[in-house]
Amino acid sequence: MRLLGFTTLLCALLLFTSIATGLCQSKETGSCMAADEIIAKLESRYGGADIQAEFVQESSLKAMDITDTATGRVWFKHPGMMRWEYQTPDAHAIITDGKTLWIHRPADNQVIMGGALTYFGNGKGASFLSNIELIKEEFKVEKVSAHKPGHYTLKLIPRQKELDLSKIFLNIERETFIVNSVSTKNAYGDETLINFKHIEFKESISASKFQFEIPPESDVVRLEE
Repeated sequence: MRLLGFTTLLCALLLFTSIATGLCQSKETGSCMAADEIIAKLESRYGGADIQAEFVQESSLKAMDITDTATGRVWFKHPGMMRWEYQTPDAHAIITDGKTLWIHRPADNQVIMGGALTYFGNGKGASFLSNIELIKEEFKVEKVSAHKPGHYTLKLIPRQKELDLSKIFLNIERETFIVNSVSTKNAYGDETLINFKHIEFKESISASKFQFEIPPESDVVRLEE
């Protein structure tokens, strides 16, 4: 009886091992790729790349039960250069050359200026897509259950705790290692979800795209550093 029990257990273990191996090799479930391997693939895909895309952004304020949606286009240039042009619900632009930040609201004739690191230094606003090395430098990375079929999902926890950024989720296409959505949450439960579409990797986007000349007579507001 004891021998039979041992044999049954051994067969069960072999069957489990076979199933687990099959799952790792299955195209449907992807591979058993670890978080650091996925990060390495992202660094290879995004390192030094210039990118343009369209985006849809949903921002939810938990305390007020409000969700706002915005759309527009975005450009990324390594290292640290970005241009977000919001088209709806109101036209405005967020631009940085990696050092200076400009937020231009033409309807208000206003330009907000500050240091790029103060605003984007910890990876807010998907800024790590313009400098992919920020992921390993600024976050603890954990692979979690995929939020979408055919994707990997990584959870990023800031190494330095801040109220306005508690965690980020990256949804990454398994076949291409392209990040097609970024979800950011803060300590209050508010969430910003950015879905990218029509993503294009460019040989080079001119650095002038990430400069901004303040229009005459603009009301200039400077952020505290």
